[in-house]
Amino acid sequence: MRIAIITETFLPSTDGIVTRLCASIRWLENQGHDVIVIAPDLGVSDFEGIPIAGVPAYTFFLYKDKKYSFLSLKVKKHLKDFQPDIVHVVNPAFLGVTGIYYTKQLGLPLVASYHTHVPKYAEYYRVPFLKPILWWYFRSLHNRADVNLCTSKSVLEELKQKRFKDVHFWKRGVDTVQYQPDHFDVKMRDRLTRGNKDKKLLLYVGRLAPEKDIEKIRKVLEQSDDYCLAIVGDGPHRAYLEDYFKETDTVFTGFLHGDELACAYASSDIFVFPSTTETLGLVLLEAMSSGLPVVAAQSGPTSEQVEHGRTGLLYNPDHEGDFVQCVLKLKDDHYRRLLGMEAHKTSQAIGWDAPSSQLLTFYKKTVKQYHRSSVLVRESN
Repeated sequence: MRIAIITETFLPSTDGIVTRLCASIRWLENQGHDVIVIAPDLGVSDFEGIPIAGVPAYTFFLYKDKKYSFLSLKVKKHLKDFQPDIVHVVNPAFLGVTGIYYTKQLGLPLVASYHTHVPKYAEYYRVPFLKPILWWYFRSLHNRADVNLCTSKSVLEELKQKRFKDVHFWKRGVDTVQYQPDHFDVKMRDRLTRGNKDKKLLLYVGRLAPEKDIEKIRKVLEQSDDYCLAIVGDGPHRAYLEDYFKETDTVFTGFLHGDELACAYASSDIFVFPSTTETLGLVLLEAMSSGLPVVAAQSGPTSEQVEHGRTGLLYNPDHEGDFVQCVLKLKDDHYRRLLGMEAHKTSQAIGWDAPSSQLLTFYKKTVKQYHRSSVLVRESN
């Protein structure tokens, strides 16, 4: 099968979407399928031999640290040159609009996947009045696809309520080889704790943006001197956060990748994740696979991954102080290690083969249904 993936974000950017795409593309290539990635041109032309067709990228005023692609005839050229059997538009917003338009114009089957709760971000950026418009916008894009995918069952139900059509659940995955407790590293531990090795190390991994609620972690450091914090990632909120955490025992590392990131997980004690806007939160699985107990905001997607009191603790984001109390419970070394062991054990049943195979099944069914519908339309005329 020839598969064209059009995505708003790809290498060298790093986030859960890119991680999922890389794992899926690698699996599809290993199964003998031909893949092309059409993405913003960020200077990377291939991924493990798989071509990345770049589209001119520009800075967007709301996210000045990241470049996006907009309407471009290059998308049509890439599609016509590659002649795909199916097109997968990932998280359509800007470049995805062009992808959807030309896919329909060229008469190709279309799958779209929903990964980011942009309408929920409106409150964090102080434009709550835009939420109905944003829901309309993304619904109108996704409803042009033959099949829609999302990465959690709770988001699936929400999308159905918002009148998104033909929505299906795309299973979660994690690299259980890369993320393991035995990747603990003394030097990494020393780096993340600034030498305060006896303190319990809290770890946050992800984009530094207002909707992540990272500020909430400071309250733990204010209430207990037993903790220090490492914040791994980058984003538009970094300068603000560095100032906000200035007088606390906090280290900012910027993005870490590969073995360094695996060591950061395995060398920490507790993974903290206050965000309530996730559609999955892949970093939760990476932390769990690394043997860390998770303290995360209770939401539909996190509840699908973290079992409260067994693999981590889910706090009520509407109850002031509940986050701090959950973290303080993990001062108990025995309890913390028990949750970490269960988190690791649970996550080992999850890999990338199953969700990648499932994606291929969606592709095949979409192509089959598309051509069957085309035949019926021709016959009716």
